[in-house]
Amino acid sequence: MECENQTVSADFVLLGIPYPRELHAALFLFFLLIYLLTIAGNILVLLTVASTSDLHKPMYWFLCHLSVLDIAMSTLIVPKVFAGFVEGGCFISFGGCVTQLFFYHFLGCSEFFLYTVMAYDRFLAICRPLHYNTMMNHRVCLYLSLGAWFGGFLHSVIETKLTFGLTYSLENEVNHIFCDIPAMLKLACEDTTFNEKFVLIDIGLVAIACIILILMSYGYIVAAILRIRSVEGQRRAFSTCAAHIIVVMICYVPLAFNYLRAGAQDLLSKVIAIFYTTLTPFLNPLIYTLRNKEMKDAMLRLRGRKL
Repeated sequence: MECENQTVSADFVLLGIPYPRELHAALFLFFLLIYLLTIAGNILVLLTVASTSDLHKPMYWFLCHLSVLDIAMSTLIVPKVFAGFVEGGCFISFGGCVTQLFFYHFLGCSEFFLYTVMAYDRFLAICRPLHYNTMMNHRVCLYLSLGAWFGGFLHSVIETKLTFGLTYSLENEVNHIFCDIPAMLKLACEDTTFNEKFVLIDIGLVAIACIILILMSYGYIVAAILRIRSVEGQRRAFSTCAAHIIVVMICYVPLAFNYLRAGAQDLLSKVIAIFYTTLTPFLNPLIYTLRNKEMKDAMLRLRGRKL
């Protein structure tokens, strides 16, 4: 294989998902609609929390961070997906590919850490209610959210450096919907065994650590809820946590499935990638608002004030 370092002017071609030409317009409109609804839904969450003093609580502070991450993730990935339906093929520069990979892992890892912080917040609220305001004050909330962002940044710097420190071949077709590490390593003309193992271990450790902490938090939460004598109290406590559990499941399960089979660059991996980069940011505001009475009431009040 002939090799040379890619230059900044070199382009990659994102092959994306093969589709029948007659679905060209329909797919473009579908992804455009999903993108617009994702942006609108998450902005609505931000506006609702910002304009409602009753929602100025740690839980909604972290929810706002999640909305910002979802807006950024959707903006990073979706436009390139439906750009392929317009151009008949999606081109991305070498610098654009580096940027996309960096921010994808930065945002994704930050979201992992944020889910863990949100689980810890629910643990304190339900299991340590008398100490909650002291242990989850404004300063602690700020440090936890900044820690989630910094952890994602550090993870992404390492992954991006390892990926683009390689020599790439003249072949420029990326067999994926965006520039991700497994797809990029396929184009390298060096031995990528270390890189592949490092990616699996690094992402695996982050995911496993976050999942263990989340499960521990909810183990204590379930035990505390079962001690509540009131059925209504139990129902309200479970309802508060259900949205977070659903969001964690729809994010972690498909992502873990794809990275455990990182060597498989097939149609299934692309469809799953579309789910957690496109549909999850769209579903998050729906899940958190439809299952949260405080959010629904605040949105109705906001709508009334606007009218």
